[in-house]
Amino acid sequence: MSDECIHGLDGELCAICFPKAAPEVVPVATVRKRSSAAKPPSLTGPRRVAPAAAPRRTAAAKRAVDNVGEQRLYHVTHISNLAAILESGCLLADASESLETRPTVDVSATAVRDARRSALLPGEDDLTVANYVPFFLSPHATVWDGIRAGNDDPRLELNAHGSDAYDFVILVSTVKTVVEAHEATNDDFPAGVALADGDAALPGSRIVATADGVERMLVRLRADPDADVLLRAELLVMDSFPLELVTLLGVANDRVRDTVRDILKQSSYRPKVAVYPPWFQPTEEVQPAG
Repeated sequence: MSDECIHGLDGELCAICFPKAAPEVVPVATVRKRSSAAKPPSLTGPRRVAPAAAPRRTAAAKRAVDNVGEQRLYHVTHISNLAAILESGCLLADASESLETRPTVDVSATAVRDARRSALLPGEDDLTVANYVPFFLSPHATVWDGIRAGNDDPRLELNAHGSDAYDFVILVSTVKTVVEAHEATNDDFPAGVALADGDAALPGSRIVATADGVERMLVRLRADPDADVLLRAELLVMDSFPLELVTLLGVANDRVRDTVRDILKQSSYRPKVAVYPPWFQPTEEVQPAG
């Protein structure tokens, strides 16, 4: 993201001539003077930054920090759960007190639910992973790809009704959207957002729950030459995730898109609904872009 600059008003250049000095041509810039009643330059408009401005981040560091905010977040749910989500106005954590009924279709194994309800967040005595809404950092995350491929993953119960990947919906947001929402409501960021470099319920996964820690881990994960690290990581948002923070609903085909649009008619929520089949195909079937 480039710095915004504010253009100031140019002053008039004055040429002072001495009677006996050799003639000298001095360029003169002619501009209007700002009257005392004129408005000052906009603080949000472009300006010229002097060479002696405060030191900036290196281009590589700045690019990494800027890109972290644009990191997309993906929450996968079955289409049968969408009406209840719309009625509540948000995604709710498994252990949220606001969750009155269980999802219609839940492919998580019982052992996984129990593990997440007992796995404590670092530095927290009463918050577990189940107190947070989980998000993947890739549309090809390992667990989601297990559903797409119908793999025998112990974390999943794919014999549940409607476990076909094409009957799921992917709700998309960004890290920047989450952070700005927490800042706007003065929520405590460390308690509100956490990041795990693997399945948050597994003992081997590292979880951070501070603003600096989340940013540093995101930078590290995104820069890691092992591309699979993003497929295993998950970002956690405490208790609930308002639907207005969801920027896109991804679906597998036109049939599901039309069904989702019919469901959306029952609410005031109007996100963009996009058909993107590669998000719903097993990884080995996804053709690389080019």
